[in-house]
Amino acid sequence: MAETHSPARRPTWREWLTDTEPASRGQARLGRAYLAWRSFTGNPLAMVGLFIVVGLVLVAIFADVLATHSPIAGGDLRTERLKPPSAEFWLGTDHQARDIYSRLVHGSRLTLMVVMLVAVIAMPVGLIVGTVAGYVGGWVDAVLMRVTDIFLAFPRLILALAFVAALGPGIENAIIAIAITSWPPYARIARAETLTIRKSDFIAAVRLQGASTARIIARHVMPLCMSSVIVRVTLDMAGIILIAAGLGFLGLGAQPPSPEWGAMIAAGRQHIIDFWWVATMPGIAIFIVSLGFNLLGDGLRDVLDPKAAK
Repeated sequence: MAETHSPARRPTWREWLTDTEPASRGQARLGRAYLAWRSFTGNPLAMVGLFIVVGLVLVAIFADVLATHSPIAGGDLRTERLKPPSAEFWLGTDHQARDIYSRLVHGSRLTLMVVMLVAVIAMPVGLIVGTVAGYVGGWVDAVLMRVTDIFLAFPRLILALAFVAALGPGIENAIIAIAITSWPPYARIARAETLTIRKSDFIAAVRLQGASTARIIARHVMPLCMSSVIVRVTLDMAGIILIAAGLGFLGLGAQPPSPEWGAMIAAGRQHIIDFWWVATMPGIAIFIVSLGFNLLGDGLRDVLDPKAAK
């Protein structure tokens, strides 16, 4: 009697992702990403940070839908000014009879814009400066690192104040000023990572194949430095939010009537005793968002740092 063979069982998607012998580069990359995600989800605090950051993004996207009142136009100053939290005004109103909840919702767009633009501007600058200094060495390294040391010698908020004072108040100039003061730590991290890998065998092999210095830095050194820089950027986002709020508090950031959280605190500080909600609500928003980015950064550091203990 002929012997029958059952068809081979196809592996599940989880087995395919965790296969110790991937059949392609794509499978290997997806497998690493899956293992990193599993490690990240095993950290409850990191998931709380991710939830807060995703919530900030969703609030910024759907601000027009979530807001119950206009963030700019105020109500009747005779009857709706400095109203406490209620069913009509969920977080109360300010001295211009504007709904604080709606201003916080729309202010999330400004906060997210500042964070993303500063990261987009400062991270590439720091990555390029650090990798070039670390790989090339010599007088190039000395010049670039001395410039970096000059920026690091000043507190970031003080340096940002100086640049904003020179450029003029406004949210665009505040973003530029914060970005100018944010890149030196990324350059330091990228340089340290580059110094550890520039003598590696694979770099020597690429150099023997005739690759130029620019190609080696862009195609081989920078990708290896990205994980450490991304972690530092995520951890720095809370500081970026605080600096932006500080500039807004001093009147050098977003100008009225923009619903910027730091400016909202500045407007409510004179009412802090009798009408606490005016300054407290934006302060709580800054605290929650900053905490979310810090928790997210800690989780990413545990996943992406190759030297972290597993």
